[in-house]
Amino acid sequence: MTLVAGVDIGSTTAKCVLLDDGNVVGKSLAPVGVELVRDAEKALEQALGDAHRDRSEIRFVTGTGYGRFKVTFGQEAVTEIGCHARGAHFLFPGTRLVVDIGGQDTKAIRVGERGEVIDFAMNDKCAAGTGRFLDVCAGALGYDVAEIGALSLEARHPLKVTSTCTVFAESEVTSYVARGKDPKDVLAGLHASIASRSFSLMQRVGVAPEVTFTGGVSRNEGMVRALERKVGLHVNVSPLSQYLGAVGAALFGAERLSRPATGGS
Repeated sequence: MTLVAGVDIGSTTAKCVLLDDGNVVGKSLAPVGVELVRDAEKALEQALGDAHRDRSEIRFVTGTGYGRFKVTFGQEAVTEIGCHARGAHFLFPGTRLVVDIGGQDTKAIRVGERGEVIDFAMNDKCAAGTGRFLDVCAGALGYDVAEIGALSLEARHPLKVTSTCTVFAESEVTSYVARGKDPKDVLAGLHASIASRSFSLMQRVGVAPEVTFTGGVSRNEGMVRALERKVGLHVNVSPLSQYLGAVGAALFGAERLSRPATGGS
């Protein structure tokens, strides 16, 4: 057995995935705070608990994400771009484009036939079009962010949300509500706005099937449907989509272990 761990410390959540001979045997997901080293340790321990395995069994740990260098117990740190590409390819081998919408940034990653990164584009200067954007606007409408995807699918007359700044978009949403507009129509407009921004990033690297959606926002069914409408293609998602950065990190660790040892006598 070859147990490896991938620990993905993002801007809002910490994820850990344990792989054993290429199979996901344990995982964890929790919010991050200010003590990222502690959050990384906790993520690993929770994943071990989920897998009913012991820490001594782990052969390699790879850190990734915003806080990858806080995974102080890891043997290697890899950028989240490479890890999302590798993780998406692992789950959906035909993946040629990854769109990753996380808590604070959005990425479009062009992927080769072996899961390697060919090109990428990233929006990391503003929270517009990210999970944070949805959190703020959901709050302005009086909803929990977990509710809004399904509600957006019930819209009858979707409204346009044109603001490219989270603060201004919040004001725009509030204005719609004050004018008596249906919140579901506003939510549909928000999802369409994010899909449009994501599509612009995708066009920069080249839109090609298959498209795989990763990151926390991939759990939002309304966002999946909005993205499919904008791209005009089916978008791959799975219950593991939020964990694919950690999956990719674990795969990099497994690859390191499989390399022949070098050295002289």
